[in-house]
Amino acid sequence: MAYRDSHGRTLEDYPRPSVAVDTAVLTLSDDALAVLLVPGDTGGWCLPGTFLHQGEALADAVRRSLAAKAGVRGLEPQQLHVFDAPDRDDRGWVLSVAHLDTIPAVRVPAGVRVVPVADLPPLPYDHAAIVDRAVATLRADYREHPDPAGLLATQEFTVRDLRRLHEAVLGERLVPDTFRRTMLPGLAPTGEVRRGGRGKPAELYRRLG
Repeated sequence: MAYRDSHGRTLEDYPRPSVAVDTAVLTLSDDALAVLLVPGDTGGWCLPGTFLHQGEALADAVRRSLAAKAGVRGLEPQQLHVFDAPDRDDRGWVLSVAHLDTIPAVRVPAGVRVVPVADLPPLPYDHAAIVDRAVATLRADYREHPDPAGLLATQEFTVRDLRRLHEAVLGERLVPDTFRRTMLPGLAPTGEVRRGGRGKPAELYRRLG
């Protein structure tokens, strides 16, 4: 017997929105935080996204869209926010479950457009707002933890390497001593040093966890 609510209605009696997923994949380009864009269905550029298929989990839809539209595989996207303004999509009533992920620059596939987040072209729907929220979320993590998204190309690095990465992600200069004190609790020394250049050899670290 079909479920009926207190008004005697079944689920089929209520209008349903379409559900989409859109993903801001952030990376670094020319020492600046950037986002991956793909060609839109009607021209221009947009975030990789797709509509949810029947019986499909949101995360699976995200991975499907990233593989098909951006050639990106092996990511673990995190849910960011539900964009649900009734008029957000001129195609109809569409909810977008926005996601965030990151990818090191060396893994960005050829043919994908990478654009600095400070210089976005016009984007459809509310994709610019999705990018803004993704950037704010990532930057908040980078203020507290050493390279939480794993954007460094190597697992062993100096504190200076790490600071330069964080400056690129945050888009600002950081005070070296303050940065070092903030990050050291999340780092483990490797017992190795990097030699060369001026000054004394620089100690190498790994991220904890």
